Amino acid sequence: MTWNAYNLRWDKEKFGNVSSVNMPKEKVWVPDILMYNSASDDFDETYPTKVVISSDGSCLWVPPGMFKSTCAIDITWFPFDDQRCNLKFGSWTLTGGLLNLTQDKADGGDTSGFIRNGEWMLIGVPVERHAVTYECCPEEYQDLTFTIHIRRRTLYYGFNIVIPCVLISSLTLLLFILPPDAGEKISLGVTILLSLMVFLLLVAETMPPTSDAVPLIGIYFVCIMVMCSMSIIFTVGVLNFHYRTPDTHVMPTWIKHLVCGWLAWLLRMRRPGGANSRRALLQRSQVKDYKLAPLEEKSRSLMANVLDTDDDPRTMATNGSGGFRLKMEDSCNSPLASNGGCVGSLGSSLGSPISSTTVRHDITSILRELKKITAKFRKEEEQEDAKNDWKFAAMVMDRLFFVVCFVFTIGSTIAILASAPHLIT
Repeated sequence: MTWNAYNLRWDKEKFGNVSSVNMPKEKVWVPDILMYNSASDDFDETYPTKVVISSDGSCLWVPPGMFKSTCAIDITWFPFDDQRCNLKFGSWTLTGGLLNLTQDKADGGDTSGFIRNGEWMLIGVPVERHAVTYECCPEEYQDLTFTIHIRRRTLYYGFNIVIPCVLISSLTLLLFILPPDAGEKISLGVTILLSLMVFLLLVAETMPPTSDAVPLIGIYFVCIMVMCSMSIIFTVGVLNFHYRTPDTHVMPTWIKHLVCGWLAWLLRMRRPGGANSRRALLQRSQVKDYKLAPLEEKSRSLMANVLDTDDDPRTMATNGSGGFRLKMEDSCNSPLASNGGCVGSLGSSLGSPISSTTVRHDITSILRELKKITAKFRKEEEQEDAKNDWKFAAMVMDRLFFVVCFVFTIGSTIAILASAPHLIT
């Protein structure tokens, strides 16, 4: 602090060319400049140094001290935040009419002695002069407010918190790439969620406990945790679809058309050897009826021919040994013709004649058993097709959730980083 005392001037030539003297501050007048927002126990932590008085009356008093002040911390943009702390200096008793405060430099405080810090970077120390009238006193009091503007260095937080969080959140996408039959989808999602919780605890330890604002990195962690939790829920739904069977669930028509049809076409998914259009789905559902109808008609015609053999004398001829031979004229048109060629005749030589009623009963039993076997294979094929439909629906839902989580992860990361005032300091 510098000021001029007109009553402390002297002619240095009359006093042995003494241009300056050092006097204890108790012997001369000094301004009662104090820091208004001091957080120190003694309120004034300056050391009582001597005042340097020059022959022209100018006084210089530089009391060193450790200043502690209160400062409101804004963690909205943590760890990409700037902090501004005010140091308010002014006289405690002298009004503006008795004491005029002016700043030494127009650009603010002197930062030439600042020692580089690994966590904070000093942007500047601007100063503002205020004249305030308080409720207690009608006079005007002047003060100089120095604002310490510091910026947090983000390199440490970027490599130790932000980048690991981005990498862990990208692992969430592996939930939808891992096959359901692997059996590790849920455990992988829970592991990723626990890893994010650990990183969130690390971030909470580095931030001051306050409820005034939610930090930017905290918002990002919450978004990633919500996405990870939703991915686990999506995975449960996919596994539910994948392991459904015709014995417990029947696929609704809207799932078949919406998921297996429209969504599969939108996500560019196609079954091997099939199309995904709505017309193709309808044709696939009707193709079984087209295949089964001719077989049923041919089986009915074969049964009719067999049952009519006893009425046609041309179909039975008795040989010399008392046996018989049954001829089926339309057997070449039956489904059995495809297994080993056309069946010309079905005969049996027995030791004694067999009545046509017995033959018809045996053939009826054979056809009935064949019909049961055919129905069994047909049912197994239908069940396998239904299982494949559920599995394909699970694949489509898996791809849909993958796209949703991918877009959400990339979008939230870009939005959070783009909203930061600065990224690298």
